[in-house]
Amino acid sequence: MALKLMYITNKPQIAQIAESAGVDRIFVDLEYIGKSERQGNMDTVQSHHTVEDVKIIADAITSAELLVRINPIHDATAEYTSSKQEIDAVIYNGARILMLPYFKTLQEVKEFLKMVDGRAKTMLLIETPEAVEIIDEILKLDGIDYIHIGLNDLSLGYGKRFMFELLIDGTVETICKKISETDIIYGFGGVASLGKGVLPAEMVIREHYRLGSQCAILSRSFCNVNNVESIEEIEKIFSVRLKEIRSFEAICQECLENQNEKYFRNNQIEIEKSIKKIVEGMTV
Repeated sequence: MALKLMYITNKPQIAQIAESAGVDRIFVDLEYIGKSERQGNMDTVQSHHTVEDVKIIADAITSAELLVRINPIHDATAEYTSSKQEIDAVIYNGARILMLPYFKTLQEVKEFLKMVDGRAKTMLLIETPEAVEIIDEILKLDGIDYIHIGLNDLSLGYGKRFMFELLIDGTVETICKKISETDIIYGFGGVASLGKGVLPAEMVIREHYRLGSQCAILSRSFCNVNNVESIEEIEKIFSVRLKEIRSFEAICQECLENQNEKYFRNNQIEIEKSIKKIVEGMTV
């Protein structure tokens, strides 16, 4: 089974290009509460999308699912509406999957599931050590459709210097193994285009298949539209790079079906070497 690939954008024309190329989910990102404080020193995407963007993208796409990351559970203040109001609004505007980020307690998850109330699919973003600690309790809850492991914030929470260190210290593997014993579909992190990424995309995709992951976010480097001059070039990038990923996935799938453990074990060894080299080369 091919990975469900997600691309973050609030631009309708880009969403249509991504959808036509084969992206499975268009990702509108509303999260901003507390995010800049957590990730202020990191080269991460902070999208500044709006509830209105949800409706715009919903109207622009036809086959891809619309995924919306809401803010962490919060009460209404002078600055923002409550989580209930936000959830109601994005569902009304066409969201098909709602993602809950940066939660730390079982109560937050329960509140989220209750507020969604079956009106859309639900995805939990595991990105705090506290969430990892309660994963067994989380997996006992009804109403969770997907779980995604967010490597950026989770690596910060564990004091790591490079987010992919979580692939070699057992964190991601342990979480994936626990989720695999349920009916919940899961994934982790993101992937770049083939031949790209600080950690080569090929290594990361192989690890997705080894761990039974079924979804990933296409990273900013896959196609940073801000650095591309024409729509035609963006269309070409999506078409060519998606086909390359899908062709490479076919090789991974074949090795998985043939139980070629050596293929994945060798990749594990190379990942560990590469990550350690990357971390050693990082400045303090």
